[in-house]
Amino acid sequence: MAVVNDGALKKMLKQYKYRDLTVREITTVISQYKDLKPVMDIYVFNDGSTRDLMSLTGTVPVSYRGNIYNIPVCLWLLDTYPYNPPICFVKPTSAMMIKTGKHIDANGKIYLPYLHEWKHPMSDLYGLIQVMIVVFGEEPPVFSRPTTQAPYQAFQAAGPPNPSYMPGMPAVSSYGPNPNPGGYPGYQYPGGNSYPATAGPAHYPTQTSVSTVGPSKDGTIGEDTIRASLISAVSDKLRWRMKEEMDRAQAELDALKRTEEDLKKGHQKLEEMVSRLDQEVAEVDRNIELLKRKDEELSEALEKMENQSENNDIDDVIVPTAPLYKQILNLYAEENAIEDTIFYLGEALRRGVIDLEVFLKHVRLLSRKQFQLRALMQKARKTAGLSDLY
Repeated sequence: MAVVNDGALKKMLKQYKYRDLTVREITTVISQYKDLKPVMDIYVFNDGSTRDLMSLTGTVPVSYRGNIYNIPVCLWLLDTYPYNPPICFVKPTSAMMIKTGKHIDANGKIYLPYLHEWKHPMSDLYGLIQVMIVVFGEEPPVFSRPTTQAPYQAFQAAGPPNPSYMPGMPAVSSYGPNPNPGGYPGYQYPGGNSYPATAGPAHYPTQTSVSTVGPSKDGTIGEDTIRASLISAVSDKLRWRMKEEMDRAQAELDALKRTEEDLKKGHQKLEEMVSRLDQEVAEVDRNIELLKRKDEELSEALEKMENQSENNDIDDVIVPTAPLYKQILNLYAEENAIEDTIFYLGEALRRGVIDLEVFLKHVRLLSRKQFQLRALMQKARKTAGLSDLY
């Protein structure tokens, strides 16, 4: 198949609600995994309804026991993608058989926690394929079909998922994405025409249990076969439980480490707060002592002034420290007295107590004297090194 560009993908996905997001993710995936090809085909839902959907069909490379195997898969994208998870299947060729397990059912449908907890934009196609590669590297979903067929069904150690065999994992019938997302019927394996056939590669991991476990020549299952199957089942169960315990212990350890870090940060903040409070308390104590001393000084000064108020002359209350300052004080007092006199002359004129001629005569004399006082006071202030008053 020729390389599909963005324009062709957009044309194929014209009925998709989030076409641009879907095209972007498909382009990213097919650029990394060349064997996956986008194909439009009819998908048959469990209730018999059909819909034209996009699928990524091809193989993904999986490392198993030091070898690379190409696992055939088919990823169906709903028209509400990426807000609904893909429907994923393993597509074995005629030379392969599906190995059922906790992630694969007998129809080849793939069940992963990544699909069950799908949430855009944290989940995407590229991340899904990465998870598949890791999971399939631990438990291959297919194995080579035996070249000779036994006269009746052989005892198989790896059968459909058993809830009692895998503690903590639901049965296949109840495991998977939330039912009916976006109004779709339950995700089930499509009918025979649900997606086109894909020719798979020639090499896949071999299921050793099927090739080594089977009936003896006389048609009965030997004790060694049963013992080996039981040992394999118990070992798998123990490994699974040990992995669960280790994962749970690691999660608890991580939680405890985070709690310890939070407690250390909180302890450091509390120490800083206590140190600041101690400094503030010491500062407040010093201010209290200072205020007490000032209060005592003010009380003594007030008491002293109350005792001397009867014998004090108002002119003796303010005594300048130098004759020049005394001259400035007298000039200022006389200038303000002239200002008050002019004001009251105006009030007398307004009320008709004096006539205009008398008012103008006195105002002219007082203004001339006021000007002289101000000029003399300015000269005295300049001599004393004080700023200009006017």
